[in-house]
Amino acid sequence: MLVLLAGIFVVHIATVIMLFVSTIANVWMVDSSTWGTTSSGLWLLCNKTCDQLPVRGGNDPSLKAVQAFMILSIIFSVIALVMFIVQLFTLEKGKRFYITGAIMLVCWMCILIGVSIYTARFTGKLPDTHSHHGYCFILAWICFCFSFIISILYLVLRKK
Repeated sequence: MLVLLAGIFVVHIATVIMLFVSTIANVWMVDSSTWGTTSSGLWLLCNKTCDQLPVRGGNDPSLKAVQAFMILSIIFSVIALVMFIVQLFTLEKGKRFYITGAIMLVCWMCILIGVSIYTARFTGKLPDTHSHHGYCFILAWICFCFSFIISILYLVLRKK
């Protein structure tokens, strides 16, 4: 049981770190065109220098929503990590990890909403470029999977 809890703890920490990286770094989309390689994230558009991300076509509310949901997912993931440690040492068997699992499910939902909005509104919009998803976008989807698996494991572990 101790090995299982340690494994879940390590995966949870890895998820928090990957959420930080995917939200902060500016490589959600990479565009290759005649002007060079350009990467864009949630905050900046980077070519040789980074500038404020220009938003066209009324997508500013969508970008703000993606930014908000990704920040909320980080907050909920960190809160769930703290709650895991607190519940591990304070609650008796059978009552542990309800709150932690519920908070991780909220984190999972925030990641789902944020990345889904980004996918629907910001991918493949420039026809004359060769754009592909960057590593931050892929990390966000990996965090989506990990947070769901972790939340289910927390809810299953409450019985042991």
